[in-house]
Amino acid sequence: MAGAHTKNHDYHLVDPSPWPLVGATSATVMAIGAVMWMKAMLLGGMKLGPLIFGIGLLGVLYTMLAWWMDVVREAEKEGHHTRVVQMHHRYGMIMFIASEVMFFVAWFWAYFDASLFSYEAINFTRQEFTGGVWPPKGIQTFDPWHLPLLNTLILLTSGTTVTWAHHALIEGDRRGLKQGLWLTVILGILFTLCQAYEYSHAAFAFSGNVYGATFFMATGFHGAHVIIGTIFLAICLYRAYLGHFKPEQHLGFEFAAWYWHFVDVVWLFLFASIYVWGAGSVAAAAH
Repeated sequence: MAGAHTKNHDYHLVDPSPWPLVGATSATVMAIGAVMWMKAMLLGGMKLGPLIFGIGLLGVLYTMLAWWMDVVREAEKEGHHTRVVQMHHRYGMIMFIASEVMFFVAWFWAYFDASLFSYEAINFTRQEFTGGVWPPKGIQTFDPWHLPLLNTLILLTSGTTVTWAHHALIEGDRRGLKQGLWLTVILGILFTLCQAYEYSHAAFAFSGNVYGATFFMATGFHGAHVIIGTIFLAICLYRAYLGHFKPEQHLGFEFAAWYWHFVDVVWLFLFASIYVWGAGSVAAAAH
């Protein structure tokens, strides 16, 4: 009977876990709360939407923390992440990033549809709001060669520092790993602060015009990804101080680096299409 329980393969058959059910339940509660909040719905005569949303959000965050701690334990203490398991984790991360690419394709599609066809006769309501030109009449866009260019340099520099940290890890240089991660996290925070400053000085709003809606949806979701990526790298930095990651096995850090490079590439497309090309004659006139 003992031989029936012997592991004769390189795969990891995970133990039963409560986190899928807890996560799905929390996400459902969060979605219900979001709908009630946005629609100002009453429950028992009170606006409980924000409270229900908050409870669901806390549940989702707790699920993420607990589930990923289980994964780290499986990798670091229990040794379940064989080469075959690592390979399939990489396939999963590649598919996740591919889904993120398509997510941003949707926002680029909306932006280019509105900008390239602002004068189409069939879109008569769009002509009314844009004046048949792009940027729409009355919209004062950002000068791409000031703060947006600075943010581009910050993000590109962070891409080099995370690569430095990765190569330091592969070479067994843990001091270089920590230094590179510290710089990357600081640059990620600096990018977020600069974008918050930029948003606070925008001459257009999210609502009321198609330019503001497409601009804030595309750059705002990118900003959210920068915040997520910064947290991802900060956790990797904490794990580096705990002694985690080996030159031959460091999937958590590798995936964080992949995600950060994806964020860099998306920003280059945003900068080129929305800030530079999208500013059009406005930016050219400023120079």
